[in-house]
Amino acid sequence: MGTLAAADNMDPLQKRLMCILVDETDAVVGHDSKYNCHLMETINTGKALHRAFSVFLFNTKFELLLQQRSATKVTFPLVWTNTCCSHPLYRESELIKENHLGVRNAAQRKLFDELGIVAKDAPVDQFTCLGRILYRAPSDGKWGEHELDYLLFLVGDVNVQPNPEEVADVMYVNKEQLKELLKKADAGDEGIKLSPWFRLVVDNFLFEWWDKLENGTLSDIVNMEKIHKLYD
Repeated sequence: MGTLAAADNMDPLQKRLMCILVDETDAVVGHDSKYNCHLMETINTGKALHRAFSVFLFNTKFELLLQQRSATKVTFPLVWTNTCCSHPLYRESELIKENHLGVRNAAQRKLFDELGIVAKDAPVDQFTCLGRILYRAPSDGKWGEHELDYLLFLVGDVNVQPNPEEVADVMYVNKEQLKELLKKADAGDEGIKLSPWFRLVVDNFLFEWWDKLENGTLSDIVNMEKIHKLYD
C-alpha cells in the first residue's frame, strides 16, 4: 500500500517517511522506512510488519468508491482496490491510541493526498473502525506487503479529484457491480486485477458489513479486540 514511487527511483522524501512497526498484537516495536518495509528481503526476515489502514468510502446511495492504483506504484500497480489504502506514519498525530485516532488522522490525510477529498468531507470522528486483519502478500520478486491493517468505513457524498501520481482511475460500484468485477478478475477478463488485501476483505467480511451499513446496524459487528490473521 501507500505512496511508493517507481522502483529505486523513489522520491527521497518517500524513502524517509517512517512506517510504524508492530508485532502481531499491534504493539508498536519501532519504525522503518516505507522502502524497507516493502522489500521482500525485509519481509522474509519477519521484521517488516507495519500498521496500515484501508478506507471503504460509500456515498449516500451506499455505493462503494474504488480506485485503480497508479502505474508508478511499486507494489500492485494498476490493480483495483478499495477507496484508499496506506499507512499511519511514525509521528505523534498518527500514533494516538485513544479511539484509534492516529489511524483515523492518517486516513483523513491520505484521502486528500490520493483523491483530493477535503478534511471537512472526511471528519475523523465519522470514520467507523470495524476491525483489524493481518495479511502478507508478495507483489513481485522484490516488493511485497506485510501489514496489520485497520478497516474503516465512511459514508458521505464527496468531491473526488484523483492525484494521477497515486490513482489511475476511480469508480463507484453497488454490490452487484462489485460481484461482476470479481468475476472478471477471477476469469482474467479485461486485465482486471484486485489488490490482495481488498480481495481478503471482500471474501471474509465486506458484503455482510455492507448489508449492516445499509440497514443501520453497522455498530453490531464492530470488533477492535480481535485481529484476524488471514495467512498461515
